[in-house]
Amino acid sequence: MNYLCRPLGLMVLAATLLSLTLPTQAADGGKALYVSCAACHGAMGEGNPLMKAPSLAGMDSDYLARQLKNFKSGLRGSDAKDTLGAQMKAMSATLVNDQAIDEVSTYISGLEVASNSAPAAGDVRKGNNLYQGSCGSCHGGQGQGNPKFQAPRLANQDAQYLTRQFNNFKQGLRGTHKEDRMGRQMKMMANMLNSDQDLQDVLAYLQAIKP
Repeated sequence: MNYLCRPLGLMVLAATLLSLTLPTQAADGGKALYVSCAACHGAMGEGNPLMKAPSLAGMDSDYLARQLKNFKSGLRGSDAKDTLGAQMKAMSATLVNDQAIDEVSTYISGLEVASNSAPAAGDVRKGNNLYQGSCGSCHGGQGQGNPKFQAPRLANQDAQYLTRQFNNFKQGLRGTHKEDRMGRQMKMMANMLNSDQDLQDVLAYLQAIKP
């Protein structure tokens, strides 16, 4: 009986070691690929408001991969008025295939959440009420994101970046492509806030949340 079990045990051990090795290899490959991203997004994915580059650290890997693929395919960043999106569209082309995109996304998602965001000028209490009524059901009550709804983390994100993306959705620079299902949903949701001050209040609430 021991002789019969030994090969099976070795197979199980080999499979376990392989499952541990593959994520490590992917993370190592992603670290090398991230070098080209760090110039704008920071060495630890903390973002850089001066470069208008958002924080990426700790974001859901599936969300990051989807956005990179959207840039690469033209679902995002193709509007002539979205100059920053066009820059990301060009950068995404340097990732040669889906494996490269998945590897860099896995690496970024493993970085500790960090942000260099400038503070938003808003009322945190009002922002909380507005956020919970309009955004929390998808993005989570603490802005932590919800992978089941494919909704990214918003807490501690750069306020200028979120303002810009919100306006991009509202103005039709983003979320209009027929294949961008999640973008089209956000384009509709962008009309839930009635004023710029409402948006600033929501951003103040999101920035008040501790990582």
